[in-house]
Amino acid sequence: MTTKAPPAVQEAAPGTLEKIAYASVTGIATVEPNDLQRLGYHVWRWLSTKDGTIEQAVVESGARLKGSPAEAAARIAESLKQHGITAP
Repeated sequence: MTTKAPPAVQEAAPGTLEKIAYASVTGIATVEPNDLQRLGYHVWRWLSTKDGTIEQAVVESGARLKGSPAEAAARIAESLKQHGITAP
C-alpha cells in the first residue's frame, strides 16, 4: 500500500497580515512551539478585527509563556511598530 505525499503548503506573501502577525511573535519564549503558533494566530485575529488590545490577545491565546504576558505584548507591539502598525 502506498500513500501520497501531503499537499504543499503555500506561504503567505511577505506583506500580509498573517506574515506580520507570526513574525511579531518570533523570539518570545514559550513552553512548546505550538504555543508560539497559538499566540501568532491571536495576534493575527487582533490585527484583522482590532477588537480589544494586544495584551488581551496574548492572554486569550492561552500560550504558556516563560515570561510575563506584559513583556510578550510589549515585544509584539514593538515588532508591529517596525511594520508600521501602531497598537492602542
